[in-house]
Amino acid sequence: MLPMLDHDRFEKCLALSRRGATEGERSAGLAAATRVAASAGMTLVEATALVEGIALARDRSAPPPPSSPYPRQPFPWAREKEPVKPITVEEILAQKAADLAWKKAAAAREEKRMRKLYAEQDREHIAIREAQAQRDREWAEARQQPA
Repeated sequence: MLPMLDHDRFEKCLALSRRGATEGERSAGLAAATRVAASAGMTLVEATALVEGIALARDRSAPPPPSSPYPRQPFPWAREKEPVKPITVEEILAQKAADLAWKKAAAAREEKRMRKLYAEQDREHIAIREAQAQRDREWAEARQQPA
């Protein structure tokens, strides 16, 4: 198991100790790298060897490890197209039969809905016709009486 070394921080401090602009920056970078290595229970030499060994191993390895456990899928236009499978006569007949059955069921539902609607309209019209018949009788009686 690798020691708990803060690799990024250690590499930054080590880079400052090597490429600092002034002597003060270089000494501060070396002191910081020593503190980071000590916090992991290592010496500066051990931590440097560990970080440089990891960097060398990283450079030698082929591709970097994938960030996702799932393989990358190509874009849809880059994938190979599946061969076209022609539809058979049996499939066409089955589709037509299913379509006809659906249309018959829809027509039956619509017929049932319309019968219910017509029955409701007939009930309303009966009341309207009875009221009109009553008005007609009253009008006829009023016409027959002498004025």
